[in-house]
Amino acid sequence: MSNQPIGIFDSGFGGLTVFRSIIEQLPGYDYIYMGDNARAPYGNRSFSTIHQYTWECVQWMFSQGCPLVILACNTASAKALRTIQQQDLQHIDDPSKRVLGVIRPTAEVIGNYSKTGEIGVLGTKGTVTSGSYLLEINNFFPDIKVHQQACPLWVPLIENGEYDKPGADFFVQLYLDQIMAQSSNIDTILLACTHYPIIQEKIKAHLPDSINVVGQGDIVAKSLVDYLNRHPEIEQKVTRNGTTEFYTTTDDTADFDHHASLFFSAPVKSNFISANDLVVCK
Repeated sequence: MSNQPIGIFDSGFGGLTVFRSIIEQLPGYDYIYMGDNARAPYGNRSFSTIHQYTWECVQWMFSQGCPLVILACNTASAKALRTIQQQDLQHIDDPSKRVLGVIRPTAEVIGNYSKTGEIGVLGTKGTVTSGSYLLEINNFFPDIKVHQQACPLWVPLIENGEYDKPGADFFVQLYLDQIMAQSSNIDTILLACTHYPIIQEKIKAHLPDSINVVGQGDIVAKSLVDYLNRHPEIEQKVTRNGTTEFYTTTDDTADFDHHASLFFSAPVKSNFISANDLVVCK
């Protein structure tokens, strides 16, 4: 194939906040973004279902020429990445292809933001119950104490355009009160869902100024820059024609484009790929 783009995958829109940061730090590369909106949200689904859906989408992106796919989705990274890396990639025609997530690069640096040694992690129910952040942060910062809080209503508020309405403040405050009630020493809040940067300023407004609120976009983008520098065998494969394509599994591409432009901070024109067609890639 003439183009070998970097693939960016998410269950819906949130990964576009990460994609935006990646393009800012790695301009000129070819990219494909895929949102599995028809089967979203992933947050409350089982490990096996999330793995199945994610692996189907990853294989489709491989079929489009991607030698590298980024799971710009915390739930998919928590519940599917390890199986994909350790098992699935060993059984494809080209095992040199790679899949990366957003949890490890975030865990590698998040401890540096805290002075008290206590961090709050806000995420979907799936991400929180997986315990992935507890495990990964402990690997890099064993002295850091991690507190977690699921925020199940934030994604629906954001995707339904209610996040900037007065009623959203109640639910923002609700989950922040719950995480802060776990410890008064928390000085860093990690937004462990790629949707949450949309309400980052609202979150900050409901917290003391002394608390850091950290999104993942820049962290993941910097980690990808470092990864490509350390893996020239991958960097030499991805092409640089400056192309960007968007795909979604919802047939209402106009609705996807409307919402996606908010997350991507630029106009989006997407293409439809049926989720039913993805099973052919299994």
